[in-house]
Amino acid sequence: MTDVERETELALVERLRQGDAEAFDEAYTAFNTRLFTFLLRLSRRRDVAEDLVEETWLRFVKHARRLRPDTRLGPWLFTVARNLHVSFTRARVLEDSATASLFALWPFGVEQPSPFEATAGSELERRVERALAALPSASREVLLLVGVAGLSHSDAADVCGITPEALRQRLHRARNQLHDEVSHHVRRVNAVARRPADSGA
Repeated sequence: MTDVERETELALVERLRQGDAEAFDEAYTAFNTRLFTFLLRLSRRRDVAEDLVEETWLRFVKHARRLRPDTRLGPWLFTVARNLHVSFTRARVLEDSATASLFALWPFGVEQPSPFEATAGSELERRVERALAALPSASREVLLLVGVAGLSHSDAADVCGITPEALRQRLHRARNQLHDEVSHHVRRVNAVARRPADSGA
């Protein structure tokens, strides 16, 4: 974040502390989509993500007047969202099935694809989504915080309650795990695709 952006954020925080409704609207516009996407892909259930993002904003409204003047809004909001998800998963067991309405927002694909490229790109996104869902929660959340929410390593570390160095190590492991999961899925699909030809030989 540049100095100008930080100054804008500090001014927004001060307006929130004063109870400015328009300041809340600005914060909502700036962060709601990223918060929802983070929670959706972390929980893999749209209904859960909707409930948790709503609760995140309710907590924000409740605490806005008590924000510290130097609050960084992104880390504050994602910390609340993450903690709500942790509390939810502790309270009940989540189903492990994939959700048909899961947004395919992982940054893969090309602009103006041919029909072949579109089909291949969609399949790659599905593979990435399945691989992402198979990762441990701690690995999935760091990938989402950095790769989807766009937080810096330092801010993501604050959200997770770990040091920046620990965050970098966790992120490195998570990326390797994601790569391994995708590669494993590709090998399995290719093996199945070859099986009819081999059996007919």
